[in-house]
Order: sequence, then structure tokens, then C-alpha cells
Amino acid sequence: MAKLPSRLRRLDDILYDLPDDAMLLSELDGYLAGIATAPEPIAPAEWLPPIWGGLYGEAAPFDDPLDADLFADMVVARYGEILRDLGRGKLQPIFDVDDRNGEVLWEIWIAGFAEAMALRDGAWRAASGDDAAALSYLRMLSDIADNTTALTSIELNAISDAAPGEIAGQVLRLYAARRGAAGNRRARGEGRPQRSVPVRIGEEVQEVLRRVVRACSFGRSR
Repeated sequence: MAKLPSRLRRLDDILYDLPDDAMLLSELDGYLAGIATAPEPIAPAEWLPPIWGGLYGEAAPFDDPLDADLFADMVVARYGEILRDLGRGKLQPIFDVDDRNGEVLWEIWIAGFAEAMALRDGAWRAASGDDAAALSYLRMLSDIADNTTALTSIELNAISDAAPGEIAGQVLRLYAARRGAAGNRRARGEGRPQRSVPVRIGEEVQEVLRRVVRACSFGRSR
């Protein structure tokens, strides 16, 4: 992948050292983008465990609470960046790159995004309008990554080649449609919107994430 800031390289190292079911950095990046654009809120206690390959309520693979704190801080930092980038219309996905030929391995990123969608599959399937168009494209990429597509080889190659340059734009369209729908609901006085995505994450959310990871760590059998 492209040259990363030191904190992201550190997060990459931590993820690499976790059990085999843990996400890779690019996969985590796609996952967090999916959480940020989800059609309804998802509690950190639910979306954190899949990062290390766990189920809801399953212990995190950290013996030292300081390591858990560091991990939570790093995840929060990247999640906050994604939210800010979405708000500014400048999403910058972290893609792995094959060192042998320079090929962008977008499939890893989209696999993470698809895992986030699976947490609220029914809500995602209810998408319509601009939501549906962007979501259809991202689902198509997920099918390609899973080798479950019915596309011809010519279509497959063309879409795969274009995917690295298209993914950010499609996710931004999805985010814009979500934000627009929320604004319309507020304008009509229909109560609280399903989701309010802040441009920055506050200290309260950071503490929630740290507490969830730390609590899971203490509950892990040793």
C-alpha cells in the first residue's frame, strides 16, 4: 500500500499480530467506512469484535489493558478521519498494493465494507434512489471479490480495473444520500433522523470504544 503515517503503520502491525481471523488494515478501513455510512446506528460494542475476528460480546485478544487502550485509540482515530473525509467529500480509502506488479488490491477493502453491511443487511436492502444506485455498485464489487459474479470476463476485467478509482466516489454518494435523507426528515419535522453522523468524534465516543475493548479484554479467559 502507499506510504502510510506512522500511526497507521503501527495499527497495521497490531492487526497483523492478532489471531488469523482479525482484519487487515485495508479490510478494517473498508469496514469502518461501512459503519460510518450504515443506514442506522450500530453500537461500538457490536461492531468492534468483528475487527479481531470475534462475535458480539467476545473477548478481545489483549492481556494488557494499555494495549487495549492503544488499539481503541488507533481505531477511533481512523474512524474519525473517515467521518471527516466523508463530510468534506474527500474519502481516501487505504488499498493494499501487490508489490510484484503494482496492482491495487481493492477486493480487501470492499470485503471489509461488505462485512459492515452484513451487520444491518435488512436496512441496507431497503435502500432506494441514490442510495440504491451506489449500493448496487458496491454490492457488485463485493460479488466480484467473492467470485460469485455472473459477469463475463471482459466485463469483470473492465470493472475491476476501474474499481480503485470508483469506490470512493460511490461511498461518498451513499453518504450524501444518507445525509440528505436525514436533513429532509428533520425539515419535515418527522422526529429524530435514523442516523446523525458527526464530522468529528468526541471524547465521549473515544471513551466508549476504549471501555468496550478493555472490558472484553478483562473478560477473556487466560
